[in-house]
Amino acid sequence: MFREPWEAQAFALVVQLHQRGLFTWKEWADTLSAEIRAVGERGEADTGSDYYHHWLAALERLLAAKQLTDAAQLGARREQLLAEWPSGHDHVARREPVRVA
Repeated sequence: MFREPWEAQAFALVVQLHQRGLFTWKEWADTLSAEIRAVGERGEADTGSDYYHHWLAALERLLAAKQLTDAAQLGARREQLLAEWPSGHDHVARREPVRVA
């Protein structure tokens, strides 16, 4: 089901935040769907291999929309993850950050 350990962690994080009542499953599904749709609207190829990158982008967007975090906190966490992750996995945190309005 997961190609990399970080994908399982991202999945579990969304489930835990939902279980804590920070968002409904419908809010999550709508946000993830919008993120995937936006990729297509930008004309980016989507082979399915980037699914959990979309998952993370949707999570960032939802947390920002609910004012549970901001761009500075997300950036700081991304840098912390880069410092902690074994070499070869930094492609996840190095992806283009979500722009939070």
